[in-house]
Amino acid sequence: MTREYLLSRTNNGIDIFQHLIRKEFPDHIMHVSGSSCGECPDPVWADGSIIQITIDRIPVPGQRLPIYKARYHYPDEQLFDGDAIALAAAYYNQRGERLTEEQLITRLAEELYIKEPRKPFFPEEEPQEEQKPSAPALPPCPKMSFFRRPIKNTKPCREASPQDIYKYLVSDYAKAHTEHIRTIADNRERSRYKAANLDYITPGGTFRSRKENELIQASGYMVIDFDHIPNAKGLVKRLANDTNFETILAFRSPSGDGVKWIVALPNTTKPDGTPFTYGEFFTILSNYSKKIYGIEADPSGKDICRACFLPHDPDAFLNPLYIENDIEYDITKFLP
Repeated sequence: MTREYLLSRTNNGIDIFQHLIRKEFPDHIMHVSGSSCGECPDPVWADGSIIQITIDRIPVPGQRLPIYKARYHYPDEQLFDGDAIALAAAYYNQRGERLTEEQLITRLAEELYIKEPRKPFFPEEEPQEEQKPSAPALPPCPKMSFFRRPIKNTKPCREASPQDIYKYLVSDYAKAHTEHIRTIADNRERSRYKAANLDYITPGGTFRSRKENELIQASGYMVIDFDHIPNAKGLVKRLANDTNFETILAFRSPSGDGVKWIVALPNTTKPDGTPFTYGEFFTILSNYSKKIYGIEADPSGKDICRACFLPHDPDAFLNPLYIENDIEYDITKFLP
C-alpha cells in the first residue's frame, strides 16, 4: 500500500486527522466547511493546544484538474506544517513508537479498516524498455590497393581502407626502416633504400596492376606530396583542420621532412557540367596548397596510379569519419 493510495481512501487525509483526534478526544466532531476544518484539539501532545486543519488545492503540472490534500498547521509552530501521515508519525513517535513510513501506513490502514488495492484479474504487462533507434549504417568507404615491398612489385596483395592504413602507420611495422632512412644523408641512397624496404599504396583506387589502364575502381582520393617542410608535424595539424578540402589521412613522409596529404576529391563539375579529370584536380589542389600554405606539391601526384610509401608515424592523422570500428584514437591533439 502506498502513501498516495491511503490518502485517496481517507478523504485526502481528513479521516486520518479525525481518527487521531478521536483517539485522545473521543467526543470531538470535526466539521468541514469549504476548504477548512477549523480549529481542532492537538492529538500529539493532547495538552489542550490547538491545531488548524485545511484542505489545500495543489495544481499538478500537465494536468487540468488539481489534487486536494488535508494539511495541519500549529499556530505556536511546535511542529512544521504537513499532511495527515506526517502528523500520525509525530503522534506515534510521541508515544514511543518509532515507525518507518511503511509500518506507519500499514498501522493506519489496519486501524481505519482500509484494505490493499485489488490486483487486476489479468496481470499487467511489464513496460518494455524503449529501444533506441540504431545509428544509420554508413556505406563502406572506398578502398585503395596495398602493395608489398619492393617498389618493383606491381601486383597488389590486398585492398585497404583509410583506417587500415592508419593502423599500419602508427604500428611499429615500418619503424626500424623509417628510422634507418632518416639516418641516410645521400638522397640517391635514401631513395634506393626506401624503394626496396617500404610497402606502399595507390590512394587513387584499386588496381589489378600498378598501371593507369589496370584501374579496377577509383577511390575518389588523391595523394599530394610536400617535400622539405621546416615543420612537418605542424603542417599535418594544419591539413587536419583544412575546411575547404576533406583530409582523409595526413602523415610525415619516410624522410621525416615531408608530408603526405591524402584528400577526398570534391564532388563537383565544371561550369559546363563535365567532370574534372584526375590531373585537373591535381592542378586545383597544387594551386590551393601554394596559395594557402605557401608550399609546392610534387608534380608526380597527378597520376592516378601514383604510389605512396608507408613509413612509421605515430602522430598520423585519420579523419574520424573514416573510422570503421573501435580503435584507440585521440582527435584532440589535432584540434587547434
